[in-house]
Amino acid sequence: MAVIAPSRRVRRTPFSDGVAAAGVKGYTVYNHMLLPTVFRSVEEDYRHLKEAVQVWDVAVERQVEVRGPDAGRLMQMLTPRDLRGMLPGQCYYVPMVDETGGMLNDPVAVKLAEDRYWISIADSDLLMWVKGIAYGFRLDVLVDEPDVSPLAIQGPKADDLMARVFGDAVRDLRFFRFGWFDFDGTQLVIARSGYSKQGGFEIYVEGGHLGMPLWNALFEAGKDLDVYAGCPNLIERIEGGLLSYGNDMTRSNTPHECGLGRFCSTQTAIGCVGRDALLRVSQEGPVRQIRAISITGDLPTCDRAWPLMAGKTKVGQVTSCARSPDFGTNVAIGMVRMTHWDAGTALKVETQDGTFDAEVHEEFWI
Repeated sequence: MAVIAPSRRVRRTPFSDGVAAAGVKGYTVYNHMLLPTVFRSVEEDYRHLKEAVQVWDVAVERQVEVRGPDAGRLMQMLTPRDLRGMLPGQCYYVPMVDETGGMLNDPVAVKLAEDRYWISIADSDLLMWVKGIAYGFRLDVLVDEPDVSPLAIQGPKADDLMARVFGDAVRDLRFFRFGWFDFDGTQLVIARSGYSKQGGFEIYVEGGHLGMPLWNALFEAGKDLDVYAGCPNLIERIEGGLLSYGNDMTRSNTPHECGLGRFCSTQTAIGCVGRDALLRVSQEGPVRQIRAISITGDLPTCDRAWPLMAGKTKVGQVTSCARSPDFGTNVAIGMVRMTHWDAGTALKVETQDGTFDAEVHEEFWI
């Protein structure tokens, strides 16, 4: 595959020098920035993630800052999740939808204060939508992209590494909670969260000048922990059913189709612009939904949607797939019609290299 040509339109991150020095072998473009995809190999990175600790440059998870007297009102307009009970110090996973109930993004909201939030976004230009809603409704709020670049620490040894740099108090953070911790005289937001099922933290590095000093401090502190540069791992995220916006779900999907109905409080999320559309969906139920799928055979790279077939009828599609060393099969994420989404349903998947046997599963692997 051709290389990505460097330019100012594809932005570097505060950690890019460290990523390059660590031997990155591949990138993708995410929110107009470089996101590492592999260091040693996808399989080696996968094994190391499950056994040790990795430092991930996820600065591509850009922040949309919302602050001002109407910040809470604007946040509720963006998501069908009821935010009234959200307190400063909490992180919420918040599907964000348009007026039709279609998914625009699936970010994590970080409530810094009653009148200030960060929205840590997946890969879409959500900033423009948020600014448009704020302007269109004449809300008393400022919307901007701050100089904040997340750095993730993931893996079973993440607590030990973080405690060495930020102190033992970081171990006390609960899942989807955050605290303020000192680094080099600067208070940084650290949350217990991350895009893996192995556990860990996300450090919201406010100020690009801190990027490489923090990167170097983590690697120096973790030498005996086998710390290594890593990145979101394709195999592990599919095993865990972690969806990728723009890949496994798009604006044509509702949160309920994506299996995110539990994050939709359509009865009480008053003000959400997509609430009326989602009320109908929540009452009637989706006609298709995300499912775990195993596929047999020697498969090509899943770089396009693969049709799922029941005989000659298309009943869904596979959007992510990888060979799992731990489970000895090809694990996949797919969107399947309700007529064929029951566990154990046998289907065929059509790839660019031919047709293979597939089976629907009730749950993901981890």
